[in-house]
Order: sequence, then structure tokens, then C-alpha cells
Amino acid sequence: MSECKKGYIKECVKEETIAYKKSLRRLQVELLKFQNHVKEQNLKVLIIFEGRDSAGKGGTIKRLTEHLNPRGIRIVALNKPTEKERTQWYFQRYVEHLPSGGEIVFFDRSYYNRAGVEPVMGFCSEREHEQFLQDVSDFERMLVQSGIMIFKFYLSISKEEQARRLQKRRDDPLKQYKLSPIDEKAQEMWDRYTVAEYSMFLASNSEHAPWTIIRSDKKRVARINLIKYLLSQLSYEGKIEKSALAYDSNVVLKSQEMIELLQDKIIKK
Repeated sequence: MSECKKGYIKECVKEETIAYKKSLRRLQVELLKFQNHVKEQNLKVLIIFEGRDSAGKGGTIKRLTEHLNPRGIRIVALNKPTEKERTQWYFQRYVEHLPSGGEIVFFDRSYYNRAGVEPVMGFCSEREHEQFLQDVSDFERMLVQSGIMIFKFYLSISKEEQARRLQKRRDDPLKQYKLSPIDEKAQEMWDRYTVAEYSMFLASNSEHAPWTIIRSDKKRVARINLIKYLLSQLSYEGKIEKSALAYDSNVVLKSQEMIELLQDKIIKK
């Protein structure tokens, strides 16, 4: 084995890491092609990411966007509503962040807070929760009719993997900023979140704005399969062969599959 040049250190890298980075890079090139298509065709694209705490939403968005032209994308991660926003129509503060022509917008959590965190943690009333479930499909229909392309991804994580990741956040000084009082309740409220997920999918999965569920216990596998699925649904010039975008159906689930899985869990409880 040859020696390193002075000032350099040899590093051992797992073969699977090399394969992951190679696959990711190839897919990121395709994402750039799609972004160019969005700009040229003046399209409006909204990509929503939902999931339990530590499911990997932020990390996945980072890999999707890190090589895109920042002038054509926005990442939206809203804080809790202000006093003024609490008096507004619930969807109002999200509307101003919707994409304009030639733009891709990523929602790191979205108006679906009212279907998950808010009812579970008591941040909204039962009536407000019910009203949201009644309204959200019509709201999304209006967005689609206005020309917005909507992709909704739900990153699904097991209770055991969530516990491991939350503990890692507690132990790592560089990740402790991610912890919140809501995160600390995540395991305790696990079953309540399961019921909330079930209600959300039943009410908001539609032909015009369907959910796609990504099993996310293995972060890298989840990221690669999510990007492949997304690109497989899109049309743009210079797209790679279909076989290169084949995704694992054990990782990428349709919402009806998830509804049935959640229903079984709720019945068993």
C-alpha cells in the first residue's frame, strides 16, 4: 500500500458508504435537471415532509437541496404561531410560503401540525382538530387547481429507533438544540400519535394529494428511496433510464398500506 503525502491521513471508508454517496450524487444530478425544468416551465412545486420527532425530515431535506440552485428553492420550517397568527384562519400563515412560478418549496413540517402534534399535545381543541380534518383535502384541492404540484411524504419510524435517536440527541452537544419539550414527550405519547396518524391519513389522503410513506429506521436507505420515488413521478428533459429510479416497495408505501398497518396496531391496543 502506497504511503500518503505529507500532511495527509489515510481513511478507511465502508463500501456501503461509498455506494450510498455514489447513488446520492447521481440522484442529486437528476434533481438539478428537474429544477431546471421547473424554472423553464414556470412550475410551482410543493414538497411536504411530515413524521414523528427524529424521523429524519431535516436530514432528508438537506440531501435533496444541498446542490440545488438556492435562488429557486425555499425551505419552510415555521415556529409556533404568534398571538396574531392564532387569531387568523388556520391555513393563512402557510399560504404566504407557497411556491411561485419556477420555484420548489420544501415544508419541514406543515399545516399538518394540526393533525399530529397539536391535538396530541393539547395545543388545539378537539373541535379545531375535527375542522382541520374536514377542510384540509378541500384546501389542497384548491392548491392543485391553482397549478401547484403537491408531494406529501410521511417518514415513519419505529418506537425503538426513535428512542435511540432521541438519546443520541441528548448525548451529542451538537444535536441537543434539536431537543424540545415536545420531543421529550414523544415516547410517552406514542400511542396517541398513532391514533392521530391514522385519523390524518384517513381524512387527507386523496387522489389529488396522496400521501407516500417512507420507512425511515435506516436513514440512508430512506433518503435514496424517497428521492428515487419522487423522481420517478416527474417528467423532465434528459431523465435517466427508468431502471435507475426503481425504488424498494418495502421502504416506500402507499397510504392505504399504512392505514391498514395502523388500524391493526390500534385494534391490538
